[in-house]
Amino acid sequence: MEFITDNERIYAADGDGKLVAEVTFPTKGCVATIDHTFVDDSLRGQGVAAELVRLAADKILADGKMIAATCPYAVAWLLRHPEYPVVGSDGSAACRLDLSQR
Repeated sequence: MEFITDNERIYAADGDGKLVAEVTFPTKGCVATIDHTFVDDSLRGQGVAAELVRLAADKILADGKMIAATCPYAVAWLLRHPEYPVVGSDGSAACRLDLSQR
């Protein structure tokens, strides 16, 4: 599957151009918040959502931004991957996710 990066969004479409997977991460200041993931039913259970969140997190860090998440899937994924530093959506250290819940 080929993912397309478009500014604050990474997505994939099928041969007909139909959206089949997407993650969005709008940026405010120095923080990009992963706020939405979508995977078509036909692709569920294949690790597509995990790959989308990983790609988004890698892009956010490569762009010199901090990672935050409000999407429940992304929050859960980040809790399982403590190698990705996470802050609250306002960028404050006080809002860091409690990674001890892993």
